[in-house]
Amino acid sequence: MIEVFKTNVEDRHHAIMLIDQIRNTYIDYNANFDLEDCDKILRVKCASGFVEACLVIDLLKELGFHAEILTDEKPSVLQIRLFDRNYYSASE
Repeated sequence: MIEVFKTNVEDRHHAIMLIDQIRNTYIDYNANFDLEDCDKILRVKCASGFVEACLVIDLLKELGFHAEILTDEKPSVLQIRLFDRNYYSASE
């Protein structure tokens, strides 16, 4: 299972430190950051089951950082228009 978080981590050195801390604290977890993304993405994968998101969030908080679960993207305007077109044409 993979969980994706939005964070406030800006610095590569902080990201490396946090990855090491996650791996040392939760042996089954592998983590990586995408600091190029506007949401400063943290991806955490658990080899043996589900990622306990609250534990990851609390760990980052203890280390002075913010993390929250990144929910699925909102649909684009184009997706909404295509859905509306399909919905209305199907119901007429």
